[in-house]
Amino acid sequence: MISLKEIKKPISKEFKAFESLFHQTVKSKVPLLDIIMRYILKSKGKQMRPLFVIYSAGLFNNINQSTYIAATLIELMHTATLVHDDVVDDSFQRRGRFSINYLWKNKIAVLAGDFLLSRGMLLALENKEVGLLEIVSGAVKDMSEGELLQLEKARKLDISEDVYYEIIRKKTASLLASCFSTGAKSATDDIDSINKMHLIGEYAGMAFQIRDDLFDLQVDNKSGKPAGIDIKEKKMTLPLIYLLNNSSNSDKRKVINIVKNHKDKPEKVSWLIEEIKKSGGLDYASNKMHEFKDKALELLNGFPENQSRATLTKLIHYVIERKK
Repeated sequence: MISLKEIKKPISKEFKAFESLFHQTVKSKVPLLDIIMRYILKSKGKQMRPLFVIYSAGLFNNINQSTYIAATLIELMHTATLVHDDVVDDSFQRRGRFSINYLWKNKIAVLAGDFLLSRGMLLALENKEVGLLEIVSGAVKDMSEGELLQLEKARKLDISEDVYYEIIRKKTASLLASCFSTGAKSATDDIDSINKMHLIGEYAGMAFQIRDDLFDLQVDNKSGKPAGIDIKEKKMTLPLIYLLNNSSNSDKRKVINIVKNHKDKPEKVSWLIEEIKKSGGLDYASNKMHEFKDKALELLNGFPENQSRATLTKLIHYVIERKK
């Protein structure tokens, strides 16, 4: 499988321009905040989302300053949501390093996340990029609604497959959709093309989330057992929904009882994971993942062929075929 390093290579100059703007944007005259921002910069992840933005603009042969602003907006918003998520989930680690809330406590972590969001808004307004801000703000709204919908449904464990798709469309896919659409928006004024790019990102994001569902049920190299973290957090993933939809009423009650009352018992979680596998839940979810991926690629192939289209195709395959 192609590596992200290879994917970055053709746009190394453009990616450096984005990174320069991002580093400049998160600087602060408040010493504590500046320390936190520098810590965040050192623990950056794969930075796939800016790549999607830049190559989406490249699809229209027009990578420009507006593109770097779009990529920075996306990365600021994404980083802010990660900081806030760690507070909500009470996580002590992020990307193998201590989380902001673990090192500086929740209050400071929330304020640091707010700073990142505000810097994104100001960056867009200072550069009169209201269209980009509108797209990214829509994604923030969707992500919040998706998270709350998931929490609401986790109480009763009554998520249907349609509701599951609505949750992941908002919670996960909306961010990737905004990568594609802001990249396009920075390069063209054609509304139909921008909307089509948004839909491509949405389909890719749906596939991305189902890939995560499947990861949680795969054998962990260290423990030799599946993680089952989603079950422990009472998250209704597609494989689990499939099991419930194909179980008798008595088996369904048993499954729900484990998720509600015995999610911290390893033997119960292991039994449930085996039941998901025996039901065909993993195969079903994998097929759905590929359906969303194929929809994204079909739409993408409707655009004229160039290097950016070829690389976007590779990136979409990457998010599905990645090992973690």
